[in-house]
This record gives sequence, structure tokens and C-alpha cells, in this order.
Amino acid sequence: MEGFKKMVPFVTLTTGQKMPQFGLGTYLSTEGECEETTKYAIDIGYRHLDTAFSYFNEKEVGRAVNAKIAEGIIKRDDIFVVTKLSNIHHDPENVERACRMSLANLGLDYADLYLMHTPMGMEFHGDEDTAPKNAAGELLFSDRDYLDTWKAMEPLLEKGLVKGIGVSNFNIPQLKILLEKSSIRPVVNQVECNPGINQGELRTFCQKEGIALISYSPLGRPHYAAKTPNFPKPALQDDRVKALAEKHKKTPGQIILRFLTQLGTTPVPKSANKDRLKDNLNIFDFELSPEDMSVMESFNSGERTCPFTAYISHKYFPFK
Repeated sequence: MEGFKKMVPFVTLTTGQKMPQFGLGTYLSTEGECEETTKYAIDIGYRHLDTAFSYFNEKEVGRAVNAKIAEGIIKRDDIFVVTKLSNIHHDPENVERACRMSLANLGLDYADLYLMHTPMGMEFHGDEDTAPKNAAGELLFSDRDYLDTWKAMEPLLEKGLVKGIGVSNFNIPQLKILLEKSSIRPVVNQVECNPGINQGELRTFCQKEGIALISYSPLGRPHYAAKTPNFPKPALQDDRVKALAEKHKKTPGQIILRFLTQLGTTPVPKSANKDRLKDNLNIFDFELSPEDMSVMESFNSGERTCPFTAYISHKYFPFK
């Protein structure tokens, strides 16, 4: 753990928790792959793991964590585990039960961070159906107020089920409502953040309010871009980023991830490639100059690679 502390800095949350400023994302990490990838990531120094009930891989993440604890590679306090309340569990009576299900999946007594996955509730049609639809294939929305859901999350802290609570995919007005009308402030907002949408206004607001920002899809989802027409072109493939990579003797991916950490965010890229897992973590031994940062900031168009298009008619859709 000492070597890791020297390699990856920490963000101190308003709870006093030390959150590693770099993590492993597991969205779309497939069955079988997820457990082995997570074990390898822990072996090489990852200490921040990001999962969610709706990813259906909490069990694999948990098996990996517990295997490495049993091997003596880590202690429970060494690892920062983040999971999320699904949209189908927004009714207050479902919140604690959902949290306990996630902990059972993980095989852990507590989560370091528990996030409301989005402000948008869905109808509940059973725990396995995280995207319920009607006969026409349309998503079945709930109009449950996310403030009610948040207030039901607050007791999870008192009961020791979680160390911190936060949100994901919230916009500034939605964050303001939580800050003004709840007794416990969110410690984190996890949002899409990459060179194409660097979240300048939201970052400024969160910094002012003491809310840490975690960046998902930090590399702009290059696999989707390769196979999807009209998908935003990731900065990863741009000659300007390649030139910075050559200048610093790093990969384009490392340049982007370093850019995001210098903005003050915590990236959680997903990868199952061992070489890339190593490269992604190895970004704290160099620094981008102000001129380099300006180049990277020039990619900002505000275009999302995760637009949640199917949710656009939801009462609490955050990206209008």
C-alpha cells in the first residue's frame, strides 16, 4: 500500500474519507472477465473500484476484492469500493433493501461510497428488471422525487452500511436542491467527463460546494466510436493528442487521463487489457503544461457520448 500511496494521490472527501484519484470502471465488464480484470487491477495497484447494481457485476467485483483480502494483498481499509442505487429502487421503502442487496452481492459489510445512479426513477417490476418497458418497448418511468430518494439514503450512513453517499448524472439545479433541502450533502457527483465534454461549469460549482467529481467515460468511449456512425470522435484519435503523447513519451490515453486529473476530477476508465490497465494507472509521473492543458481544453464541445436518449422525456432528465 505504501508504494500505491506514492503513485496515486487522494481526494479528501467532506466525510474525511481518502478517495484514490484514479479508479477502475466496470460498466460493461462481462461475466468472467470482470473478476479476473479486477484481481489483476488490484495486484498492480488499483485501489478504487467502481461498480453498480445495474451493471450486474457486483458479485464478480466482490469476489475479486475478497480473494485479494484473503491472499493478504490488501486489507479492507485499503480498497475504496463504489456502487450505486439503481433507478428502479428510488422508492424510499426500497433504498435500504437495495443497498443491502448490493453489499450481499459484494460480500462486504459496507460500501465506501453509495451513489444514486441517476435522478431518474423507474417503475419497479422486480430487482432483475433494471430497465422496465411497456409492450411498445418504451421505458416505464416513475415520477418519484429524487429528494425523497436521497433522504432515504441518509440513514444508510448511521447504520454503517456506507461510509459516504453521493450522486451520479446530476446537473447543477438538481444538486442545489439536495444542498438546500437535505441534512446530508452529497460528497461526490459522478458524470461523463472527457475532453469532448469537460464539464467546466459543473466542475466549478462542485469545487465550490466541496463535491468531488468522478469522471466516467474519460476516454470518450473509443470502442463505440469505432463501430457507430456519427458518434463523437474521441480526442484519443486526434493528431494534437498524439503530438502531446510524443512530447511526453506517453500514450494518447495517458495524456487524456492526466488532463482530467489535473482538472481535479477522478477518472474511472474501464479496460480488460492488461497493458492498458498498467498504462492508465501510470499517469502521475509527469505534468501537462498550461499550454498543453489549453490544447486539451480546445476539444470541449459539450457533446455527450452517453446522452441517455431513451430517458429524454423523463421528468428529471438532467441533460436538457
